[in-house]
Amino acid sequence: MSSPDPQVRAARNQSTSSARPGARGPVVAVTGAASGVGALLTARLAASDEVRQVVAIDERRGGCEAAQWQILDVRDPAIAEKLRGADVVVHLALDLDLETDAAARTAYNVRGTQTVLTAAAAAGVHRVVLCTSAMVYGALPDNELPLSEDAELRATAEATGVGDLLEIERLARRAPRAHPGLNVTVVRPAVLVGGMDTALTRYFESPRLLVVAGSRPAWQFCHVDDLCSALEYAVLEKADGELAVGCDGWLEQEEVEELSGIRRMELPSAVALGAAARLHRIGLTPSPAGDLAYTMYPWVVSGSRLHDAGWRPKHTNEEVLAELLEEVSGRHTVAGRRLGRKDATAAGAAGATVALLGAAAVVR
Repeated sequence: MSSPDPQVRAARNQSTSSARPGARGPVVAVTGAASGVGALLTARLAASDEVRQVVAIDERRGGCEAAQWQILDVRDPAIAEKLRGADVVVHLALDLDLETDAAARTAYNVRGTQTVLTAAAAAGVHRVVLCTSAMVYGALPDNELPLSEDAELRATAEATGVGDLLEIERLARRAPRAHPGLNVTVVRPAVLVGGMDTALTRYFESPRLLVVAGSRPAWQFCHVDDLCSALEYAVLEKADGELAVGCDGWLEQEEVEELSGIRRMELPSAVALGAAARLHRIGLTPSPAGDLAYTMYPWVVSGSRLHDAGWRPKHTNEEVLAELLEEVSGRHTVAGRRLGRKDATAAGAAGATVALLGAAAVVR
């Protein structure tokens, strides 16, 4: 890359004035920095001797005092000025909440990513790191175990938020052509665990683990701490391109049941998928039928590029599953819908199972 013009250099000097004295390394901007993965990564980078300064961007101020905070919506074009002086941007301001209106969620996720990529290029940033999910590979019966990073993205937009993630992947591929000199790295975690609330973590809140007859589940988890360390690798340019991240290997459904102590409830495919589609359509459950595929078929990733760069997960699938089960202990979910304490007490484990079967029968 050519040297930045004097105006950009001046902005960079101004934005790094609060950087760690004597520190070397990049100036990193993190969007979505006040909560979730963004808050964890912001704190991690702010404590790193390899990062000169962290610019934290969100609609509210978070708890990391060492970061330089900028308060605004990532869809605001004014973000370009806030990014001046940054070397790397990690875009984590995504809404994948199960309860968010789907149209509003897409508008936020796609427009936010478009704005950040365009603003980063305008501000002279040389690398943007995006975080999607290994779900973009799709959960299909003929998937290889494990999938390489170069595997075709065969997911459809039928699962919660996956359509948004596929569009973000498309924007990532297009950005270097639209903005020469801008490098884009995409990180794709497996089932994310550690303070997360997704259709896949709610699967383990059910009184019985729903298994679709004839399916071949394979479970691979990713602890949020391991995701943050993988993102740091991308920030420091120790690895680039498309990076899949997760625990080594996977767990078969039988192993999950043995480790969790939760018994299965097996349903024919037509019943399970038909019930899920109808329950979602009439507003009884937050998860569309497409979410079920990710509990039916494998979408395990190898993580070979990170491994080749020297990265290793610090957690095993068994350890992450145990943490997930501890997190969801006391929660009660039926068909993706979380029950209140009164409802759960009235239903009980057996009653909840009957409720799901009854709902499936009714909507048929």
